[in-house]
Amino acid sequence: MPYSNEQLVALQKALATGEKRVTFGDKTVEYRSIEELREAIREVERNLFEQTDVRAPRQIRVTTAKGT
Repeated sequence: MPYSNEQLVALQKALATGEKRVTFGDKTVEYRSIEELREAIREVERNLFEQTDVRAPRQIRVTTAKGT
């Protein structure tokens, strides 16, 4: 399920204020613990990172030697 940046912000805001209940649009989720809320934040961050098409930069190595 793709997540939005707004959902991540709402989760982080709830964590910062100590709330365990988060509302996204018309849905409300109440987490059992702060650790469960942190896990949800990690999941959303992971998903958002995977949604971006970021690839590692290509490395080209050039080796030269002086002729003998």
